[in-house]
Amino acid sequence: MNEQHVVIVGGGFAGLNAAKALKKAPVQVTVIDKRNFHLFQPLLYQVATGGLSPADISTPLRGLLRKQKGAHVILGEVESVEVGDREVVLSDGERIAYDSLVLAPGSSHSYFGNEHWAEAAPGLKTVEDATDIRRRIMFAFEAAERVDDPEERRAWLTFVIVGGGPTGVELAGAIGELAYKTLRENFRSFDPAEARIVLLEGGDRILSTFPEKLSEKAVKSLASLGIEVKTGTRAANVTDHLIEVEVDGHRWSIPTRTVIWAAGVKASELGMRVAEATGAETTRPGQVVVGPDLSIPGHPEIFVAGDLASYEDQTGAPLRGTADVAIAEGKYIGKAIRRRLAGKPAKSFKFFDLGSLAVIGRSAAVANLRFGKFSGRLAWWTWLFIHILKLVDFQNRLTVAVQWGWSFFTRNQSARLITGPFESPVGTDVDQRSPVNVETN
Repeated sequence: MNEQHVVIVGGGFAGLNAAKALKKAPVQVTVIDKRNFHLFQPLLYQVATGGLSPADISTPLRGLLRKQKGAHVILGEVESVEVGDREVVLSDGERIAYDSLVLAPGSSHSYFGNEHWAEAAPGLKTVEDATDIRRRIMFAFEAAERVDDPEERRAWLTFVIVGGGPTGVELAGAIGELAYKTLRENFRSFDPAEARIVLLEGGDRILSTFPEKLSEKAVKSLASLGIEVKTGTRAANVTDHLIEVEVDGHRWSIPTRTVIWAAGVKASELGMRVAEATGAETTRPGQVVVGPDLSIPGHPEIFVAGDLASYEDQTGAPLRGTADVAIAEGKYIGKAIRRRLAGKPAKSFKFFDLGSLAVIGRSAAVANLRFGKFSGRLAWWTWLFIHILKLVDFQNRLTVAVQWGWSFFTRNQSARLITGPFESPVGTDVDQRSPVNVETN
């Protein structure tokens, strides 16, 4: 009897853990990803702000699965799924048959119908996103060193982050530490502490999934770094030179050369294609609604995990798109496939939520954990320990721990690299023309 073939689309948290959970199962596993590495996304913001390099939080998939003899890695992008034939079709036309399929391709940015904003306001999902944002941030300070006009310099030194979730808060805090601490005395024509950092949130408070008291403490910690938090404020338009915002029907613009998007997420388009082929229900962000065993109703051979899956836990609440959820789902799917092969029914997936953490700056964080809710230095140390522990490779853990230790004692972030083609800031005047008023405060 031939071994079952399990195809896993995506080498992120869900896909990698599903593959590892099948290590001793009598199956052949094929992991397909358009990148040849596993990325620890929760620390991407540190790459974007020069605290870590991409290699510090990335590990080659082949290296991670090298001791799993039945596991194969294919560098490719899945274009569609032929449900009837049980085949995945790659963008280059190759077809790969499967007995069981695990879909965990991740997610991308959502601009709520304003996809043309993407060029001026990049999001943070990939290594390429992080290095692009790093280039924009570091280039802004270099440009400020060379321009003479005060208004133009002010625009270069204004950084706007859209979205007050954990990613937005962590980005704002990291840019604040960079501007007000790390870059001090690095420039001669201006003081980096002149930088203005604005965090915009459309809701009534930042970190809305945290208790209100922790949200308030996060605002105070950000304010102590000099960061402006504007709630009830949504982006109305974004260009290369400004962002228009709206509050209670009133609009104004903030001249800025650096806008970072941390507000919206949409599932991979592959999910919609599979949903059409299987008749599965989808959510507004494009997630596929799955059953108790994380498979598509009517298609027990197709599992969905990570950001692509929409699933309500035992409390009836939809699971959030976090690394912890994706890891648990991947491990569960691997176990469910093993049980099926043994002729046993799979139990319903249950997620044991340990809580959430968000770091704000040096020695500042908030923790909403099952065993307690706290903030400050203790939350920061807890955040450091958990994130180092979750890195999948020992070398990454050691490298990050050393890098963080060096940064803590020296306040130096050595990965402040500007990559890509040379671009001169001279002659790039700030265009403040707008149909709404320019902010004056």
